[in-house]
Amino acid sequence: MDHLSPQDRSENMRRVRGKDTAPEHLVRRALHAMGLRFRLHRRDLPGRPDIVLPRRRTILFVHGCFWHRHSGCRRSSDPATRPDFWTAKFERTVRRDREQVAALRALGWRVEIIWECEARAPDRLRSRLGEIFPDAAVG
Repeated sequence: MDHLSPQDRSENMRRVRGKDTAPEHLVRRALHAMGLRFRLHRRDLPGRPDIVLPRRRTILFVHGCFWHRHSGCRRSSDPATRPDFWTAKFERTVRRDREQVAALRALGWRVEIIWECEARAPDRLRSRLGEIFPDAAVG
């Protein structure tokens, strides 16, 4: 049972940010430390990617583990209330993610996903970015 009233829960969910999140800021800071330059939320690309590195023809999405259903992650829990609503919502999000990635790849972009749990662990983030950009100086 939810301990918040429906109005309080709604207000809480309204404050959840869609862009410029803490994990995004961590990824941006790490990329900058590696000497990589990027653009943010380009409206001319499908899905308005979080981070676009035009010179490398690479796109990074920084996905929240809960909202985008990071498989096996402890942050990807299922809400106890309204399971039908949440299941449908999560399915739509995952389907939209797949469609956006496919559209971007069809346009010739390399697409990578950085998960929130990776972004919040500095060593994991450095390692992941080092895999994606092996020729950049890992900070």
